[in-house]
Amino acid sequence: MKFDRENQEGTDKPIESLRERSLRERKKRKSQGKNIKTIVICVVVLCILGIMIGAIVKKCSSSRVVMDLNEYYDVPKDKVMLVFHDVIKEEMGILEDGRIYLPYDLVTDNINKRFYFDSSENILSFTNATEIIRTEVGSKDYYINKSKITLDYPIVKAQGEDVYLALDYVEMFSNVEYKFYENPNRIMIESQWGEKYSYYKVKKSGKMRFAQSKKSEILASLEEGDILRVLASEEELLEGYAKAMTVDGVYGYVSTKILTEPYEEELTNDYKEEMYPHITKDEPINLVWHQVTNLDANNELLNKIATTKGVNCISPTWFSIVNNSGEISSLASETYVERAHNEGIEVWALCDDFAAAGDEVDLATVLGNTTSRDKLSNALLANAIQYNLDGINIDFEYIRAETADAYLEFLRELSVKCRNNGIVLSVDSYVPTEYTAFYDREEQGKVVDYVVVMAYDEHYAGSKESGSVASIGFVEDAVGKIVEMVDPSQVIIGMPFYTRLWKETTVDGETKVSSFAYSMGQIEAILEQNNASKKWDNEIGQYYAEYEAEGSLYRVWIEDERSIEKKLDVIFAERKQGKIAGIASWKLGLEKESIWNSITKYIN
Repeated sequence: MKFDRENQEGTDKPIESLRERSLRERKKRKSQGKNIKTIVICVVVLCILGIMIGAIVKKCSSSRVVMDLNEYYDVPKDKVMLVFHDVIKEEMGILEDGRIYLPYDLVTDNINKRFYFDSSENILSFTNATEIIRTEVGSKDYYINKSKITLDYPIVKAQGEDVYLALDYVEMFSNVEYKFYENPNRIMIESQWGEKYSYYKVKKSGKMRFAQSKKSEILASLEEGDILRVLASEEELLEGYAKAMTVDGVYGYVSTKILTEPYEEELTNDYKEEMYPHITKDEPINLVWHQVTNLDANNELLNKIATTKGVNCISPTWFSIVNNSGEISSLASETYVERAHNEGIEVWALCDDFAAAGDEVDLATVLGNTTSRDKLSNALLANAIQYNLDGINIDFEYIRAETADAYLEFLRELSVKCRNNGIVLSVDSYVPTEYTAFYDREEQGKVVDYVVVMAYDEHYAGSKESGSVASIGFVEDAVGKIVEMVDPSQVIIGMPFYTRLWKETTVDGETKVSSFAYSMGQIEAILEQNNASKKWDNEIGQYYAEYEAEGSLYRVWIEDERSIEKKLDVIFAERKQGKIAGIASWKLGLEKESIWNSITKYIN
């Protein structure tokens, strides 16, 4: 091969050998490989960094997912979720033809206890001060003292055993306000007026979330100035979160960074509740019960009251419920009333429920059924008008928790009839205790004219241990509790004119206890016959005596002038401040004549 030297002239590059070219190409490829690897590594690093940054961003960012409230609350289309201020009830209302209906029990428990439903006759009753208002299941009509008014919707609906009241109808007679919201159907109900509740104010816009995390789904958007209701204390929450409810019933968790400190506010409105007017006396009441067991006993009135002083009311035990239809027996006497009036004494005839102690009368039937309840109250009113009575005294002592609502409805309806006819209505009541709370003395005091507390029978015939009929502590407790429930100007405190003599007999180490009630004079004679001395017990507020006879121990806590004056001290300590209405005594004829000097000293 010949090289063209002429072509080589004018260049400085040496002629490259094949080996050199091969080496150069290999280096080039190696260099390119390194560059590609570097690029790959860089890409991988960048991807990793991207993933890490994405994870950090994701971790630091808030969720924007909005939860569907229909799924959250799960309210069927024909139902309505019920929220009482900040409490979501388990029961739901129903939505029919654009009307909201609430469960009956929920209405009476939370809005207005004066609705009463008779499930046997399907009648809904409501009373105000002067009217008895009624309607039936499925009807658009309601009656006010027999005058018919027609609405454009059924007032009461029944679904199986469940009863629902139209909220618009309830609102007509109640201090209640509500707002309806859709998607889901829910109403916010306000009825606990005068209560204080805690609130937050939103400082800047933010979100309410399903859980205590910004990663949680959004339930509601919050704007500056929104008001939220406090649902839980800080101790129950994770740091930095508050549990709250919006004004339209959505509840969840909110960052405390966007909330003010909680504050309290009283729930008020301009509604003026109708007050039941009461027929009361300006002078202190000095009432005595007169036990009348037959018509002839009415003739004893003048002899019985001849030795009394200052008595201005007498309550003869004339009426008793005799059957489940609401009929009563009567021992009323026109002559008795005329004689009492001639002596300046009002007559408040008593009606008892003692037949309910056996199987003769079922109070759930008598008071629960509208027809029998009407018959009972109408019979009492008719007798009051016929015999020119000044008042009716209700002495129902066999009320149980299951009959308490029907009993209150009876008192409301009877109060309307008495009030409209100028007749005083008084109700006898046990000393307030937890196990007799269902008597609802507060409601009694709003409805009737006088609540008479029987501040005796601390130890009674069925007691398993001996003790006082009415220790001073028992009376103090009675007065203190009842004036917290009932306006003191409507409170009459009952005192005992009797004493129980207790007999304790021990056989084989077991002591059996029995007792018998005696008048004040009788117990003094018994103690004298058995040479028993009495000793004053300042803690009990009575004289105590005991003696043994025929292998048994006899014990007695004595009612006399001194014990009665101790009770009067307690009762009229309130009266001095213009409070307690007066006293009542059980029963006429058991007292000593000297007792009246003590009583008139306080009455006057």
